[in-house]
Amino acid sequence: MSNDQQQIREVIQKWMTATKEGDIETVLGLMTDDVVFLVAGQKPFGKEAFRKAAKEIKSGEPGGIRYEGKSDIEEIKVVGDFAYVRNRLEVTTRSSDESTPIYRSGYTLSIFHKESDGRWRLARDANLLTVKK
Repeated sequence: MSNDQQQIREVIQKWMTATKEGDIETVLGLMTDDVVFLVAGQKPFGKEAFRKAAKEIKSGEPGGIRYEGKSDIEEIKVVGDFAYVRNRLEVTTRSSDESTPIYRSGYTLSIFHKESDGRWRLARDANLLTVKK
């Protein structure tokens, strides 16, 4: 495994941990400023829309949503300052009142960019998770 591949794995793990802890600022720092998210049933959206939605959900806070997830990276390919990652995710969301959890699973295809500071950040993300029944 190359150093770049290891760094990208670390970004993904940091994202998963920060999401579980409700640390939105850390998650935002793992994205490029021009990041684009593609999610079924929605128009593509960027960093500011992500920030707004995350603050409304109040992940990890009383009255908010709790996330737990598992990431299984199936492929990382680095080409210069760009890389793509094919990843299988399982995510469980629960409201603070411990109502019925929602399980989602599926694949993501993500593009990372190594920026001028040498750090890899998420630049594009196609999220294909669906609700498991």
